[in-house]
Amino acid sequence: MSEIKNIQPTEVWSIFDQMLQIPRPSKHEEKIQDWAVKFGEDLGLETIKDEVGNVIIRKPATAGMENCKGVIFQGHLDMVPQKNSDKVHDFANDPIEAYVDGDWVTANGTTLGADNGIGVSSALAVLASKTLKHGPVEVLLTATEETGMDGAIGLKAGLLNGEILINTDTEDEGTFSIGCAGGIDVIASFKKKMTQKVPKKSTAFNLKVTGLKGGHSGVDIHLGRGNANKVFFRILKEVNAAFGVSLADIQGGSLRNAIPREAFGLVLVKAKDADDFVAKVGVLAEEIKAELINVEPNLSIELETAEMPKAIIKKGLQKKLTNAVWAAPNDVVRMSDTMPGTVETSSNLAIVKAGEKTIEVSCLVRSFSETAKNALASRLESTFKLAGASVVLEGSYPGWKPDVQSEILEVMKDLYTKQFGNAPELLAMHAGLECGILGSTYTNWDMISIGPTIKFPHSPDEKVNIKTVQKYWEFLVATLENIPVK
Repeated sequence: MSEIKNIQPTEVWSIFDQMLQIPRPSKHEEKIQDWAVKFGEDLGLETIKDEVGNVIIRKPATAGMENCKGVIFQGHLDMVPQKNSDKVHDFANDPIEAYVDGDWVTANGTTLGADNGIGVSSALAVLASKTLKHGPVEVLLTATEETGMDGAIGLKAGLLNGEILINTDTEDEGTFSIGCAGGIDVIASFKKKMTQKVPKKSTAFNLKVTGLKGGHSGVDIHLGRGNANKVFFRILKEVNAAFGVSLADIQGGSLRNAIPREAFGLVLVKAKDADDFVAKVGVLAEEIKAELINVEPNLSIELETAEMPKAIIKKGLQKKLTNAVWAAPNDVVRMSDTMPGTVETSSNLAIVKAGEKTIEVSCLVRSFSETAKNALASRLESTFKLAGASVVLEGSYPGWKPDVQSEILEVMKDLYTKQFGNAPELLAMHAGLECGILGSTYTNWDMISIGPTIKFPHSPDEKVNIKTVQKYWEFLVATLENIPVK
């Protein structure tokens, strides 16, 4: 018997336990979508699955609350599939191995999917309850949020009737999100040029950068964590200058919206320089680890001898790729001058991967300012074009401008303060909540985002705090009972 489904409040955790059994990585969401449709239909509620995979479920008001404004609870069904390199796990088929660790629920070597599974579970718990008092309720479960917000972008006007949107994707209990950054993907492609003229009398090594924390490229970008791609190419540039190193392969990072935790590359050095090369990498490793010791205590930079490759990347391309990746803007680019302590604009150099015909570099730019977002994307475009890459800007989505005069914000602020004895913190998230996109389609919605405390989303260290789930649920129940009338 799973220990997860017996945690209080069981209304929420029993549903989350079901979600843990259903594979739901982004782009592979058919099983979880079918499960959500069946969940609604089994309750006898009107249930719709639209053409882009969003699931909408409607529940009528309880007696005496028919005149309340309609509330839409919104969350996304997909999760980020990240695992440690030594963990055997197939996200398309295997359930998540969750367990209780003190005050937290976490997973064994993989992401947990509490982002946004707990939010989804709370929304479905509202639908399943026979005791809650509420006005008209709709639940909107969107598709493929983590890799492009496809469901939010594809949602058509006129499908939903409510006036208040409560997004469940904020990850710090006691914080109300009232705005979010927009984003755009910058994808640079280098034509892969290889040569079979592998230097004779060479030694091959696998250069491995591992042990970084990674994390969400919006939520965690200000923490100064290491970027595995940046570390790899910093080392490559220095050892190439010293020894004329050849690069045969590079695989760094895996997700556009996750700070890269690992990078692996195959490099060659003249056999006569091998010992000096190993020593040089060791010195660089100690320097970088010393720089990052307070934020990345588990950073590992290792060399392993490897089999000689049949081909290597041509020197000209290696030089251009190295310089472009090392020069490309990354991390926080500008802090907000209107909301102190908030990141305004950032870039995450997320992926560097050699394929059969190209070497692709993917960056995700975020900003509260549409013009700053586009300017940074243009700056990255220039950096990679100067290195000879072709560049595509795609997946642009708008931010959500904070409305401090929001009616639902005032209602929930007062209610939270009375219920818990302290005022909630207001936050404009640097992460890309779907509210910006949804609000551009449903311009009449009054929007807010809340949730329990989730740490290290988008990484195998992801965990959700049990006590805050209880508190979040109690507040959600109270909110439903205090929704304004039309």
